[in-house]
Amino acid sequence: MEASKEWYVLHTYSGYENKVKENILMRIASMDMENYIFNVVVPEEEVTEINDGEKKSKVQKTFPGYVLVEMIMSDESWFIVRNTPGVTGFVGSHGAGSKPAPLLPEEIATIMGQAPAKKVHLDISVGDHVEIVDGAFSGMTGEIEEVNEEIQKLKVVLEMFGRETVAELDFAQVNKLDY
Repeated sequence: MEASKEWYVLHTYSGYENKVKENILMRIASMDMENYIFNVVVPEEEVTEINDGEKKSKVQKTFPGYVLVEMIMSDESWFIVRNTPGVTGFVGSHGAGSKPAPLLPEEIATIMGQAPAKKVHLDISVGDHVEIVDGAFSGMTGEIEEVNEEIQKLKVVLEMFGRETVAELDFAQVNKLDY
């Protein structure tokens, strides 16, 4: 039976993920492992932070301290990857010298399917006042009634036509007002 290529997770020293990726890519070329080790990925996402009404985008690691490797598991490929500087081990291997378990197809699909998801970190809480900068209520101000960090949504109480109205907005649609 021909071994198939599968994805494995490496544990690395935190902050060394990109260096580990470079080291593995160099070892693939120098040790002629192109037919055994195929992809090396440091999962990242783009995050937008809003401070003092100023948006800043940055890329951050989705899983700090981990690198993904697509490879055919053999004694040689395992040894080369395992002994790359900065690699502390494979995730899912039990005991020295034992081979790790690969990621399930649905696990890698979830990780890789996370095309750079834009998350916004907004320093706000219930009771804060915000200015709406995008959408149908642009230019209006209101008070935050509810914050849902998980889905990046806010409920904001606005005054329209002399009555209070609640609008559900995305984090990216508002700027915090400092009163």
